[in-house]
Amino acid sequence: MRQGSLTFARQRSILEMCIKDGVTLSSELSRQALSYDRLRYEWNGARVDLSDSRVAHLEKPRQRHQTPVISLFSGCAGLDLGFEAAGFRHVALAEKEPISCATVRQNRPDWNVIGPPWLDGDISDRKQILADILETTQIKLPFEGVLVGGPPCQPFSIASNQRFSKAGPNFKRTGFEHEDNGPLLFDFIWLLEQLMPRVFLVENVPGLLQIDGGQQLDRAISRLVASGYTVEEPFVLNAADFGVPQYRQRLFVIGARVDGNFVPPEPSGQVPCEAVLRLPLNGAPNHITRMHKAESIQRYMRLGYGERDHLGRVDRLDPRRPSKTVIAGGTRGGGRSHLHPHIPRTLSVRECARLQTFPDEYEFTGPSARQFTQVGNAVPPALAQKLAARLYESYQKGLRSETTAPHPGSRRRGSQLRLPSTESTPR
Repeated sequence: MRQGSLTFARQRSILEMCIKDGVTLSSELSRQALSYDRLRYEWNGARVDLSDSRVAHLEKPRQRHQTPVISLFSGCAGLDLGFEAAGFRHVALAEKEPISCATVRQNRPDWNVIGPPWLDGDISDRKQILADILETTQIKLPFEGVLVGGPPCQPFSIASNQRFSKAGPNFKRTGFEHEDNGPLLFDFIWLLEQLMPRVFLVENVPGLLQIDGGQQLDRAISRLVASGYTVEEPFVLNAADFGVPQYRQRLFVIGARVDGNFVPPEPSGQVPCEAVLRLPLNGAPNHITRMHKAESIQRYMRLGYGERDHLGRVDRLDPRRPSKTVIAGGTRGGGRSHLHPHIPRTLSVRECARLQTFPDEYEFTGPSARQFTQVGNAVPPALAQKLAARLYESYQKGLRSETTAPHPGSRRRGSQLRLPSTESTPR
């Protein structure tokens, strides 16, 4: 039995009483000076051996080369934290969601965050974004640094739609036809064409390769090539292969107008989610969990490792494996998370943030549902650091030179793209 857990007899008695008398479980637990973390599953396996588990985390950079970086569609700054840890110098961050902007400002008060409420004009207007970047940074064009960003991925996401039938009315994987977010990739490219950074990195979901048979992505890359960039073949990484305790596939497109060939980071091996979920919380912020009903706990407590509660559409994590993909939840509904492997409740925001490799001191603002959204939409910072370090190594000669000669531009073709294998389908 997990230390501090209730006995099954007492737990069942509490649940049955709440259901019979119409008492909320949260109030009854409070009355008995208990918490949801005292609850237990009917079955728990043997303790997981973590002796060889090395969780990826943000590391101090080997060198602070101070290459300038600007990010667009930045969310709560997962990519930015990785580039910061890899020695890059923050110049500007543009994001339209007020809560994400508040999170970044709270954690990095010295950063130049371009977004509400401290913005004149419409942050969704690309011309306004460009004007604010130029005004607040006073950079000279072409930009001598790196441009990074992750245009919203929901229209291309399999995870956000996989629980619906493709023929059903709820299937929303509309891609570039999406009224609000579909064209944002091309807004990013337009801004890139105006700023003309020496190197760029675009992050998105692998579904971007499949929408319209990849024609739209090819069109986007063709525009970049026409602007003088050599664009590497798009590649997909699974964060779990790089020490992130979570299955999470992401697509990356990298290009440069300086000499160099990008070499992706080498996989370092997988670690189980137990490696971070076992650690004490010690008052870390954002450890807010849902106050589940007694009926829900009765269902959850019967699940085995990796099994799904189909009514609530939540899965019990297997502590021996990386977590399923941390999800953001709907923009209008509540955030959702998976079930803790040892406690029959959903994960807290902080636990999800640990699976994403955010440091415990990085605090998320806004209602808890929107905190889940910020965490679920982010690039794992530790993976971002590995990418940023390799990006600098690949193009450091061009990034450090005083002037950049025009580059003819091409698309670098490699072998046929292969998605990394996973032992379970990320969500």
